[in-house]
Amino acid sequence: MSQKTILNDAHRALGAKMVDFGGWDMPISYGSQIEEHHQVRRDAGMFDVSHMTVVDLRGARVREFLRRLVANSVDKLQKSGKALYTCMLNEDGGVIDDLIVYFHEEDYFRLVVNAATRDKDLAWIGQQAGAFGVSVTERPELSMIAVQGPNAREKLIGLLREDDRARIGKLGKFVAGQAQTADGIELFVARTGYTGEDGFEVIVPEDRAVALWDALLAAGVKPAGLGARDTLRLEAGMNLYGQDMDDTVSPYEAALAWTVALDEGRDFIGRGKLEAHKAGGAPRQMIGLVMDEKGVLRHGQKVLTAHGDGEILSGTFSPTLGKSIAFARVPAGEIALGAAGNVRVDIRGKEVPVRVVKFPFVRDGQAQDGVLG
Repeated sequence: MSQKTILNDAHRALGAKMVDFGGWDMPISYGSQIEEHHQVRRDAGMFDVSHMTVVDLRGARVREFLRRLVANSVDKLQKSGKALYTCMLNEDGGVIDDLIVYFHEEDYFRLVVNAATRDKDLAWIGQQAGAFGVSVTERPELSMIAVQGPNAREKLIGLLREDDRARIGKLGKFVAGQAQTADGIELFVARTGYTGEDGFEVIVPEDRAVALWDALLAAGVKPAGLGARDTLRLEAGMNLYGQDMDDTVSPYEAALAWTVALDEGRDFIGRGKLEAHKAGGAPRQMIGLVMDEKGVLRHGQKVLTAHGDGEILSGTFSPTLGKSIAFARVPAGEIALGAAGNVRVDIRGKEVPVRVVKFPFVRDGQAQDGVLG
């Protein structure tokens, strides 16, 4: 039986097509996935992400614990509200999950982890926390709504009480703050997201989530489903856990080297394997592909290169670009950018030439250099 967020009835009332997503009954679209995608790129859309898991960590040694638990350095978090994207690794350097860490106080940090990995994440975090005396508390009474797009921040800020508007409007990227709506709803507002657009991810008490959703609707923020969320995040060059990476893939093999801090004297879990990958090179690499021919690149298709075969990870038609794009994991080796034919994809027995490009494919609503050829 699929779990339901508090907004399930609201989705159905808006005509959403519902699907099972990691054990949750979630909206894939409200009519047109393409229109929802463009709505987020051009104006403002919102996503129910209440299926994600909020975990609070408390204890005198919580920073020390996180220095051991994650691959990025939480020592970058010195100001209350600051956030950090990172990976949590196993001993072999594989990604157990990618997550966001928020710093509240020296004895209080917050994690937001993926829904599909909830059980294994909580088990792993709990297993590691004992030695540091850190308490691990899941917060199922909290919901989350992502408000994304060039006009998203303005529309959310317009719902806040006057005293909070200027302060929340000045939040930097990857910074969060507490606020209230004009009618008293308590919010944790983070300037983060999974679309490549500006906006907020808002944590709200579950019993006030419907009221916030309705207020956003009234402010002109339109709902968007998982379909648009997937095309938006792929255009933005963002990994999907379980498809682009998992516990057999290191951050270096998932184009996430920028989330690894090999700072001196910090023995985080999986560090030895990452140091070996950095010194000798990871055996695999993740690349971005664009197909100029008609058709769609899809997960699992074989990718042929001069260094050996790989496969498509995430692949889709890009509404912004009007072309099919994909991530692929292939053997390590130099692959020239640009010219089609250096890499081919096997589509129903036909080898179709594709171009290798840098990602993100789209930034601030615009195609990046070289993506359109």
